[in-house]
Amino acid sequence: MSCSTTEKLRRVPSDEDLMIAAGSGDRGAFGQLVERHQTSAWSAAYRFLGDSAEAEDVAQEAFLKILDAAPRYQPSASFRTYLYRVITRLCLDHVRKKKPFYTQTIPHVAAVAPSPLETVTDQEAGQIIRAALESLPSRQRMVVVLRYYEGLDYAETASVLETTVKAVERLLSRAREGLERKLGRFLEV
Repeated sequence: MSCSTTEKLRRVPSDEDLMIAAGSGDRGAFGQLVERHQTSAWSAAYRFLGDSAEAEDVAQEAFLKILDAAPRYQPSASFRTYLYRVITRLCLDHVRKKKPFYTQTIPHVAAVAPSPLETVTDQEAGQIIRAALESLPSRQRMVVVLRYYEGLDYAETASVLETTVKAVERLLSRAREGLERKLGRFLEV
């Protein structure tokens, strides 16, 4: 075997390669995509919706939509951006149907149980932050989730929301102003 053949065998396929393979009927390739991105898909939906079961439903629906669209997939953006675009649309559709419950943190099993005081303090802080985030218009709330919780840069966020970087900057600015108004007293403590 030549070096280039060995390199090809060892090369991990990109998300875009896997999506193209899935579009050709390779269910294993699609399974790899789901394994790579199911946690981040659920996380983005959960941070926006605040309900674990609803987030799971949205993530599953997103992957089903992506699988259905796989034969038509053209890698004009990263797969991750494509995935977040689908998640965003589904979350925004969900908001139109039902008022979301936003949460600050993703639930996890703690190694050591927090004290009752820590639990109450965290719950109060979470409720205050949730209320402030819920008060934002849905596009501002989504831009906060994508930028600060999911770590997308401005260009990726703009691509997901199908808008310009400048529009993302304006949305974030308005969201920050709204959050500062709502959380001002809380932040001063």
